[in-house]
Amino acid sequence: MNRWVCVLRSAVPEDAMAVARVHVRAWQAGYRGLLPEEYLDGLQTLERADRYTFHLTGDGDPATTVALDRAETVCGFVTTGPCRDDESHAVGEVLALHVDPDRWGQGVGTVLIGAARARLAGAGFAEAVLWVLAGNDRAERFYRRDGWEHDGATRGEVVWGAPVDENRYRAILIDRSRKIEDHPEFSGTDIL
Repeated sequence: MNRWVCVLRSAVPEDAMAVARVHVRAWQAGYRGLLPEEYLDGLQTLERADRYTFHLTGDGDPATTVALDRAETVCGFVTTGPCRDDESHAVGEVLALHVDPDRWGQGVGTVLIGAARARLAGAGFAEAVLWVLAGNDRAERFYRRDGWEHDGATRGEVVWGAPVDENRYRAILIDRSRKIEDHPEFSGTDIL
């Protein structure tokens, strides 16, 4: 059996366009029917790439890990940092996790969420939160399988004039942190 392998590494500024391509494609596929069609169809890779801050590497800055396939093409990414909600300093956050739709179901997301847990635990966070667009059943199943639980918090946003809700999920990191090297899909280094 030919096993698919990805390499993880920290994002660098030169990754911005490739990460933006994954980001836009993942939103257009994953949020179809949840966000306004006009908004999704109008997403632009260049505009998204200009928003990234991969050059900032301080303790309080978001950190992005990219997954590369054998051709060294970015096929997914995860961004972590301190929790943006009114939480204690012991809570980190998964700010974004997106996989190119062509790689869905191949283990990339599993490796990335493992890397996120490891990075956050390594930064001293005891637990973490993340927000999932209400109705995104695929994402909710994915996070529940990884041990995340909806903690009851919700928030409302407006995207292109359409109200949307998000549900917050929470996971304990210290007791459940997994060494990324233990993931069978993992073959890289330089993630922490």
